[in-house]
Amino acid sequence: MGKPNRIQEWREQRGLSQEALAEAAGISTGYLSRMENGGRNVSLKNLAKISAALKVPERELVPDQQRMVPIVGYVSAGAVTNFFDLEQITLDEVAAPEGATDKTVAVEIRGESLGSFFDRWIAFYDDVRRPVTSDLMGQLCIVRLTDGRTLIKKLKRGTFDNHYTLLSQFEPPMYDEEVEFAARIISMVPR
Repeated sequence: MGKPNRIQEWREQRGLSQEALAEAAGISTGYLSRMENGGRNVSLKNLAKISAALKVPERELVPDQQRMVPIVGYVSAGAVTNFFDLEQITLDEVAAPEGATDKTVAVEIRGESLGSFFDRWIAFYDDVRRPVTSDLMGQLCIVRLTDGRTLIKKLKRGTFDNHYTLLSQFEPPMYDEEVEFAARIISMVPR
């Protein structure tokens, strides 16, 4: 049976001891040793630390594993958000969708404005936090409003500059909302 990851290979290629890499990554030497030999799974958090310390893309360290992305919050399909943290505390991890990038994150949909079928589904998007652009019009997006609410809605131009109408399947439109940022949903899957 082969190695579960390529951490040791890259560490040795960089001329680092386990102690040196563990210190650079901020983890214990024993924990690193167990990750290298398969005694411990590599969490996303520690994978990111090791990747940064080795200056190697994460996918090079665990090429055969299913890539995971963090669930960073709950997003409302209705008018009220249950929880969403801009600091992105990881609540859980899920398998990445096809085409995921290193910026892809996930949220769990709460609410029924997209239909009860989508309540508790997982929505994936690239966390780029950019202002609304014309390519997002008519697209289902994660939308952060200036009042702090974070919703999943279809975007449409509003009647005023920099204001947008937010559309749902089963809720009335939210007219002329100020949007802090929006990101297109790249995939949705049941939880």
